[in-house]
Amino acid sequence: MKRILLFLLFLFISGPGPLSAVWAADEPPSEGDSLPAIVLPVPKDAPSREYLGIPPGKKFKTTDIKSGILVIEIFSMYCPYCQREAPAVNRLYRRIEEDPALKGKIKVIGIGVGNSAFEVAIFRKKYHIPFPLFPDPEFFIHARMARVRTPYFLAMTVNPRSSHQVVHSQLGGLNGIDRFLERIMGRPGTNREKK
Repeated sequence: MKRILLFLLFLFISGPGPLSAVWAADEPPSEGDSLPAIVLPVPKDAPSREYLGIPPGKKFKTTDIKSGILVIEIFSMYCPYCQREAPAVNRLYRRIEEDPALKGKIKVIGIGVGNSAFEVAIFRKKYHIPFPLFPDPEFFIHARMARVRTPYFLAMTVNPRSSHQVVHSQLGGLNGIDRFLERIMGRPGTNREKK
């Protein structure tokens, strides 16, 4: 316990550093809000890079994803609600990929808050997650989302030249795939025809 307190005191005294430089939001993103691009590590596996439409490299921005709408699930491998919701999110992904009217226009990713790459890999394997998952071990992305509870779903437009516009924001389960898709596709500015 003394070591932790000394470490925190050191961070406070030493001034701006990676932990103190984190920008934290006061409120979760709401519909209509602009959301800056999130920087993520490029997936090592080619199918994930291909799905996202990004080249190999070290990092990429969510605005680089080739899609009209990006759905982000904020989850934790330790969250029992996230574990219970995993099959429904897998069905959402499959529904999008099997529908020619939706495939390529909507992409799904997950961000494991407080989870290491190892923990995210365990979650992916245990629940057979077919879409890319990214770790957020230091809660940097979670802080930008106002430390929302999990699972949390965001849907936003993807504009390579600017920030995202949030078209849907919700805490809890999907509450039906068709209903969720209607919510994210029926919003103005979501560009249903984008290819």
